[in-house]
Amino acid sequence: MFSPAFLVVVILLITIGLFLYGRWRHDIVAVNALLMCSLLGIISPQDTFIGFSHPAVVTVACILILSYSLQQTGVVDVLAHRVLPKKSSPLVSLIALTALGAFLSGFMNNVGALALLMPISLQMASRHNLAPGQVLMPLAFGTILGGLTTLIGTPSNLIVSSFRLEALGEGYGMFSFSPVGVSVAIVGVLFISLIGWRFIPVRERAGKDTFDTGTYLTEARVPAESKAIGMRLSEVQTTLDANDGQILGLIRKEIRLTAPNPALSLVTDDVLLIEAEPSALAKSLDTLGLVFNEDKAPPEKDEADEQKDKDETQSEASLEPNLELNTSEEKEKEKEKEKKEKSKGSYSNELSELVILPGSSLVGRSAANLRLRSLYRINLLAISRQGTRTRTRLRKTLLRTGDVLLLQGSAENVADFASAGGCAPLASRPLRVPDRRNMILASSIMLLSVCLAAFGFLSAALSFMLGVLLLLLLNVIAPRNVYKAVDWSVVVLLAALIPVAQAMERTGAAGSIATFLLDYVAQGNTIAALLLMMVATMLISDLMNNAATAAVMSPVAIGTAQQLGVNPDTFLMAVAVGASCAFLTPIGHQNNTLILGPGGFRFGDYWRMGLPLDIIIVSITIPLLLLFWPL
Repeated sequence: MFSPAFLVVVILLITIGLFLYGRWRHDIVAVNALLMCSLLGIISPQDTFIGFSHPAVVTVACILILSYSLQQTGVVDVLAHRVLPKKSSPLVSLIALTALGAFLSGFMNNVGALALLMPISLQMASRHNLAPGQVLMPLAFGTILGGLTTLIGTPSNLIVSSFRLEALGEGYGMFSFSPVGVSVAIVGVLFISLIGWRFIPVRERAGKDTFDTGTYLTEARVPAESKAIGMRLSEVQTTLDANDGQILGLIRKEIRLTAPNPALSLVTDDVLLIEAEPSALAKSLDTLGLVFNEDKAPPEKDEADEQKDKDETQSEASLEPNLELNTSEEKEKEKEKEKKEKSKGSYSNELSELVILPGSSLVGRSAANLRLRSLYRINLLAISRQGTRTRTRLRKTLLRTGDVLLLQGSAENVADFASAGGCAPLASRPLRVPDRRNMILASSIMLLSVCLAAFGFLSAALSFMLGVLLLLLLNVIAPRNVYKAVDWSVVVLLAALIPVAQAMERTGAAGSIATFLLDYVAQGNTIAALLLMMVATMLISDLMNNAATAAVMSPVAIGTAQQLGVNPDTFLMAVAVGASCAFLTPIGHQNNTLILGPGGFRFGDYWRMGLPLDIIIVSITIPLLLLFWPL
């Protein structure tokens, strides 16, 4: 039979492989690893789900709720509009924006900080004639660096702290990460703002009124009066070529042709699947006399709504069969009703662009089952998915994190949909009028929770749980929004991987891996081992979730320190910094994924600024670790 240590290593390798494969979400992969360990007897049945009660998991959930309160009450909006300069040079604006993102990420969810600052950053790019990506990537990297500064800055810090608690009987304090983290963040922000942004590929010419969201996939219908009727597909393609568009398919009477014959002539109600740049999309449709497929009918009602209207009509008819609407009062009511319908934006032609945030309820769903018309009275006109191409029908396309949606509808309806679906606007929105009472309470509660944890009055989990309770008791946020604020995929990921990582220590697998690294790679040199630990963590973090990376590497760091007989804090801090430095790929961190579409980036664009940044971080972190956490 195989030893438990061997089985844990095999499960770990399979888990890492599944993370890299990317077919399933991280939380599903983590649960699979947990169940494999449990079924093979590596983790006892009573310890299988112990991770769900782990303090680190509880703290992450509470931090997400507290961050949500800062967003919803307008605290971050007000701070951003007061701190960021309205009129300044591009350099000063970029430093201020990146530094603000880093500061906010030290105390709130970094995805939330990025989402709130994205509209401002795009406005800043337009004002200074910069490509959107030259502002978005510095902001994203700045929010990642901000997570290094405090215990609650990122889930990976909490994971590292939990392993220290297991090994040494005490976790890290609120600002234990600050001496190294703040130094690295400051140097990183300065490099990004002064030099690094110049390495970012320009995917859009400066001065353009719009921003590059990549190519849109949209459905265009041939109306009865269209000039395209009778045109061959080859002729239509020639027209689209002038605007860098192309035909990906044709739908005729619900029959889809993925590679239609270029000699085929268009007829009324044909639907073309077109890929085009957002700036040229409307021009292409106008030239050909095509319309968005969603424009063919007013917002439909689902079957339940139609049945309800039918029942109400029959009920009214049975009660008042001979009543006619002749009085001025009744006519006035009809006018008010019509006016109200118009105010809802039922037929609004206003276009909005939203990006799907990590953890959004829209991920994995299609437009067909979202009921956008019946629930929100908006239309989905197009989807931008940078770097990939799909021939699936628009309404059947499964949505992903980072997709940019082009929506038609009133600003109010689109805002309701964005809030409910977990999306962020890509256009500057007016500063909401905040409730001063709730702003003060949300800020004070967050400050109180941080202070209680920082000065050791309560553990981090208890401090932030108390903060959540105060939010509810004081009606700062509605109870129904508490569960909405939590990214449950992160919670499940952590809860599933913590027992697996503990099993690595208990079975001796972590010690065996550490021995191999020391004997065959570092060859017993302590500094080389520390450098290897940090670089390996950074590389793994570029390929999978940073919290998962911290959970996998923390036991190895402790095992390595024990083998060398040195301070484990030095190696744990190396893991903490390395796990948060995912700058080489768009999949290493959620914030990198979030800017992929809006910035018009490609997969290989990130390393251009990310690699020099990684080298600088390694160069300054190793001396700082030896200074503040000596061996």
